[in-house]
Amino acid sequence: MELTGLHILLTYQCTFECQHCFVWGSPRQKGVLNLSQIHEILQQAREMDGLDWIYFEGGEPFLYYAILIRAVQMATAMGFQVGIVSNAYWATTVADALVWLKPFADLIADLTISSDIYHGSQTNSHLVQNSLLAAQQLGMPVNLITVSQPEEDNAQAVNGQIAGEGCVVMYRGRAASALVSRAALHPWDSFTICPHEDLRDPGRSHLDPLGNLHICQGISLGNVFQRTIKEICANYEAETHPVCGPLLSGGPSALVQEYDLAHMEGYADACHLCYCCRQTLRERFPTILTPDQMYGV
Repeated sequence: MELTGLHILLTYQCTFECQHCFVWGSPRQKGVLNLSQIHEILQQAREMDGLDWIYFEGGEPFLYYAILIRAVQMATAMGFQVGIVSNAYWATTVADALVWLKPFADLIADLTISSDIYHGSQTNSHLVQNSLLAAQQLGMPVNLITVSQPEEDNAQAVNGQIAGEGCVVMYRGRAASALVSRAALHPWDSFTICPHEDLRDPGRSHLDPLGNLHICQGISLGNVFQRTIKEICANYEAETHPVCGPLLSGGPSALVQEYDLAHMEGYADACHLCYCCRQTLRERFPTILTPDQMYGV
């Protein structure tokens, strides 16, 4: 497995508790990386041929602002292209947003702002606009990511995108409990592929504050504080992996069949069925289906 990008979850903590959140972000979440750990992770990433992009996200990475600045400086100095994903809670005015963003102006290649009504509707829209205006004034590349409402037709999505409407809800993490009641359900045995993740060669992976390297949020391939990223990727065999193997052979429905799991007749999407299966299998595969934070525990 080769990686071109590493998305580092600086923290599981967040200012919001969005219903669509994969990682159950909230002010009460536990887990944050320190500078020594970030330096070790970046050194490991530098050993990976072709790994060019480092993203810092969360949770909300701006909650640990001084650490974020230094982490971005280190990653840039090592030759990585760097991006940040934020909800812009800090952009109370354009002038304030300029102060927050100025240290990153000549360092990052992308600022992605998460913006939709899950974040608090009208108040958040002002914060987002302030952050966009400030980024534009500083000449920073900036993008928006927006998640549509559950009533949108997921069947029309391509790789998680609805044309002109942003990203579809993926019913894993908090969404699997908070939003399912608003979604249309489909037969469990219709989910025969994983539509959103390349489980053989994902290109990018998420690394959480505890050191877990996720091929999909909540499926850890190993811990980088025990084995390096290079070792984890070299030893990953997709077809024989106890979770990814069945997903590759027949999608989430194959997980049900492989482990004879109890199931409902209908699910909102493939992620919903997969997430429910993984919750059931956590005791059997505790080092893979981890950490608790990804499962709302």
